[in-house]
Amino acid sequence: MTKDTGVEILSSSLDGKSVLVIVSGGIAAVESVRLCREFRRHSAKLTIMMSKEAEKIISPLALSWASGQNVITDWQPDMKQLDGYDAVLVAPATRNTISKHIHGIMDSPVMMALSAARGNKTPIIFVPSMHQDLFDDPVTSELLDKISLEGNYYFVDSEKEGRRKQPSPVVIVSKLSNLINSFQENRRKVAITLGATRAPIDSVRAIQNASSGKTGWAIAEYLFMMGHEVHCIAGKTSSNPSIELPNITRAGSPEEMLSEALSLVKIDVKPDVWIHSAAVLDYSMVAEKGKRPSGQDKWEIELRPTLKHISELSDLVGDCIRIGFKLETGVSEEELIQKSLNQISKYDVDYVIANILEQIADKNSPRARLVSKDGSVKVLQNEVDICLEIEKIISE
Repeated sequence: MTKDTGVEILSSSLDGKSVLVIVSGGIAAVESVRLCREFRRHSAKLTIMMSKEAEKIISPLALSWASGQNVITDWQPDMKQLDGYDAVLVAPATRNTISKHIHGIMDSPVMMALSAARGNKTPIIFVPSMHQDLFDDPVTSELLDKISLEGNYYFVDSEKEGRRKQPSPVVIVSKLSNLINSFQENRRKVAITLGATRAPIDSVRAIQNASSGKTGWAIAEYLFMMGHEVHCIAGKTSSNPSIELPNITRAGSPEEMLSEALSLVKIDVKPDVWIHSAAVLDYSMVAEKGKRPSGQDKWEIELRPTLKHISELSDLVGDCIRIGFKLETGVSEEELIQKSLNQISKYDVDYVIANILEQIADKNSPRARLVSKDGSVKVLQNEVDICLEIEKIISE
């Protein structure tokens, strides 16, 4: 993975990818500093261009600092804007810039870059930013339609304060990463269950597993940014995804989560990968009607086993990759691995991410072990390792 001492590296999803970022003259150009730094957090190799109008809003020095690169602002002998790129991003994209591109006007280094990208079929992504009145102009709609007809893309946010503002840098970078990586081979349709499940014991009380959903979200986000089609079935979570994931279904109880999983295996194009990271209740009860009065000496509750999701799905998921999760407490590493191998054998999963509860919060201990069907074990030091290994498995 590329090192960058100027920012905290969050992922390698854009490692080895060259992105040309074009900043045009909208007021959203002030967001370009944050945008460049977000690209670097995901290991992108950047080239930055600014229009003359953009220089009136933000200085090239600021973008040079943010990107760690010299900024192209005028014609240059080496014509770096004609180099090969994995994607060209125009953010912000004024309507004037979009219009000139659609109509083939080439009166600046920026317009030459866009023309060259169109010519060599490099993906171009426009991020319009303008007043809502301009956005509602039928001419704007026609221009955006023509972008799509060319085989290119645009990202828009919802209306806020009478404007179509530029989406956040996190949203832009995650969507662009998904787009670029979707052209790689072996991109999969991935179903992932995550978070905790809850079952009522009366109308106001419930039992629930202890799971924040943090690891599940991290896996889903990384796989999305690597270009996979990710479908999340999320239970109760105390954490939220840090990027905008397109396919999230909420299912708080064990029965609801199983029902949503079964609906995914009934569609024509089934998931190629199942990742069972949710903490599903092993036991629940038939809830009492109403609220049980407080102040009683004791309340005896009879818990009954719930259906095992992995088992219920085994005969329905078809020929796919299946990754289970196992959390144990008070066990040795040898016991953890043996329990994981038992899970692999019993439920016909391909891999298990095995955790010891006491080690999860201990930075000096491994975060997890990856146990394979062949009995091999790989130590995973942190969540990043978990994400990298899962992506490697499903992309082979």
